[in-house]
Amino acid sequence: MDSAPFLQRFRLTRCWAALSLLCSLHALPLNLDPVCSATTPAKYSLTFTGKWSQAAFPKQYPLYRPPAQWSHLIGVTHSSDYHIWQANEYASNGVREFSEKGEAWTLMKEVEEAGERIQSVYGVFSAPAVTEGTGQTSSEFEVFARHSFLSFIIRIVPSPDWFVGVDSLNLCEGDQWKESISLDLHPYDAGTDSGFTFSSPNFETIPQEKVTQITSSFPSHPANSFYYPRLKQLPPIAKLTLTKLKSNHISSIPIEPTQSNKIPTDNEIEDSRISKLPLPIQKMTQLDTVFQTTRGFRCPCIPFQEHN
Repeated sequence: MDSAPFLQRFRLTRCWAALSLLCSLHALPLNLDPVCSATTPAKYSLTFTGKWSQAAFPKQYPLYRPPAQWSHLIGVTHSSDYHIWQANEYASNGVREFSEKGEAWTLMKEVEEAGERIQSVYGVFSAPAVTEGTGQTSSEFEVFARHSFLSFIIRIVPSPDWFVGVDSLNLCEGDQWKESISLDLHPYDAGTDSGFTFSSPNFETIPQEKVTQITSSFPSHPANSFYYPRLKQLPPIAKLTLTKLKSNHISSIPIEPTQSNKIPTDNEIEDSRISKLPLPIQKMTQLDTVFQTTRGFRCPCIPFQEHN
């Protein structure tokens, strides 16, 4: 029996199958970032609410040296091609230092360099620390169509390298800014310290692991402070509330220092002070750290002080 016709039909069948597969793949929708076409900027109020109470998280709840509290909040407005931190990716040195020690200098340098290198960062802002596990802190920030994303990070104190935050939250939908957003927040492990408890001594993770969300069953170790195997999921440890404000105007700071715009020497920057970035001017609200200007960029240069 001549097998040539059979082989020819087999090759043709495989060819049509391959072409069909290529066509179907080409027809699949691409996962592109939505483009913001808003014609005006928007100003938002951010409120962070700590919900880290002894009733909600009784296991090893820190009562002293130091008691449960939150560091100052560091926020960034940016485009879709930037991440200050990202789940399932390795934390930068800046995120490592901030999540372990509350030191923001390296993190601010990384943000500055990203703004200068790829023009992806519009502004940076901060909110004061919360001196208890429950309580609120707030700030205001501005976004534009090109930089419509919000990210922030705030450290859990005390902890080895744990934090909460938001990665690349888009505040724009088509040509409209979202009026309000409310999100429950859960703890993350930066993957740089292997401590299991809130008060664990420094124990560097070698090799470094990726950023992961902490759950009631992960890490799966009885010593872990968030290990509650009988719970399906942990209750929210914090909450984020964003509200669009009516006023979009943010004043700019004179280029040359004057008596009225010199950087204060105490530990608070008044609400009228602002931060000058390599890109457009972004307001900097009250900070609980002293800031130092470098190449037009104002950065925290004093570590976060824990309240005993």
